[in-house]
Order: sequence, then C-alpha cells, then structure tokens
Amino acid sequence: MSNLLELIKERKSVRTYDARPLSAEHQSELEAYAKAIRNPFEIPVEFVMLDAKEHGLSSPVLAGETEYVAAKVKKQPNAEVAYGYSFEKLVLHAKSLGIGTVFIGGTMKRELFEKAANVQADELMPCVSPLGYPAAKRSLKEVMMRKGVKADTRLKAEQLFFKDSWGNPLATAELSDVFEMVRLAPSAVNKQPWRIVEIDGVYHFYEKKDKGYDKEATGDLQKIDIGIALCHFMMGLEDLGKQPEVSFVNPGIEVPQGVEYVLSVSVS
Repeated sequence: MSNLLELIKERKSVRTYDARPLSAEHQSELEAYAKAIRNPFEIPVEFVMLDAKEHGLSSPVLAGETEYVAAKVKKQPNAEVAYGYSFEKLVLHAKSLGIGTVFIGGTMKRELFEKAANVQADELMPCVSPLGYPAAKRSLKEVMMRKGVKADTRLKAEQLFFKDSWGNPLATAELSDVFEMVRLAPSAVNKQPWRIVEIDGVYHFYEKKDKGYDKEATGDLQKIDIGIALCHFMMGLEDLGKQPEVSFVNPGIEVPQGVEYVLSVSVS
C-alpha cells in the first residue's frame, strides 16, 4: 500500500479539537504550502488563515477550534472543481502533519467568514475548514453526526467506475490503489457524486447531481467534491510515476438524467 493511500485512509473529518493553537512551525509550514498549491486548471485559489477568536468565528458542529482556513476563487468555469482540488491538497498535507480538518459549507455564519476573508463580489468562498489538533475523544455531537451521514461507509467501486458505457463496471486491478483513493474521497453529506467512465484509456469524470447543492453564494458544492476526487486521482497517478493531463473531450455517451459531464483525464 502506498504512503498516499495510507494517508487518505487515515484522514477523517475532525470536528472536536483540543483547543491548542497550531505550533509556529506548523503554522508557517501550512501557509507556505498553501501558497505553492497549483491545480490542473491554473485557476488561482487563495487561502486565508483566520484566527477564530479575533474574527468571532465558530460553527455549531465544532468544538475546541482556534483557527480556520478559508479559500476564495474568482467566479469562472471550473472554479469549483479547481477549488476542491486545491483545498484537498492542503487538507492532505495538514493530515501528514497531524493537523485535523473538516470541510464546512453550510453550518456557519457565512457573512462573518466572508467578511473575515475579504471575499469580493466576483469571488466564491464555498467552504472553510478548522485547523487544529484533534481531541483525544470525539464529542457526542460529532459521533451522532458521523452516524447520521454514514461517514465511514462508501459506495462500491462497481457503482462508481465504468468501462465504455454507463453502468458497465470497470476492472480496476491495474490502478486499484488509485481508484481506491478516489472511492475514499470525502464529499458533502457523503453523497460521492463523482462517476468515472474509461473509454480507450481516457477517464471521463461525471457529476451525479443532487438537488440543493448548487447555490449562488457557494457555487455547485458537488463540483467541489469532483475536484476532491480528481485530486486523489491525479495524485495517485503521479505517485505511480504517471503523467495525467486534464482535458475536455465529452465522449457523448448516454447517461442517466441528472448526470453531467465535467472533464477528462488522459494518462501517459
């Protein structure tokens, strides 16, 4: 098992923190890493570290957090996918340092966070995350919340990855670790809206849309989930020494109602 797959398996959403601020070393490391993050769309995603007490920031689903990271992006095609990709890179790096995170999109006073992050009219700030050290024990509220969204369960590979046509399961043996990384990716309310169809060696990503996730204030939150899954896919391929490249070549296959083509990945 690769170190990356191990990291992805170990990463869990953290909603209960031990109230310690990040060490100066970890703070500096995360800020430097955030500035260097790039995504395949070359769309700038700006990260802003926010002191919770200084800005009066909180979320009813969290406890013990002292800091948040927000991110903002200019409104444009593929902004949400780029956002999810970039944010997940930061989340995984934080995990490698022992720092807990969780994507927060709705359970917060959005206007306070947007003001603190200085979000402009032409920008989106779909979500934020606390940054901190996990508490020794999850709060009862967190335990119940994880049960409610079935946080530790995922769809099976044959429900997510197809070959040539929709619903025809893809044999994933050659890239089994990479597809497992994608399968384990976090998503809003654990909906896992991504689907991948492989045709002639090109991997086409689709969004299985659910109602209520596409809003003016946040953009399409499920496209952020696609970006997170894409991040796992691209990083997994790069981990194997491959060179994945994003393009937009809709193969035009028949798909169910409510499914939308997003992008394609070719591998060399």
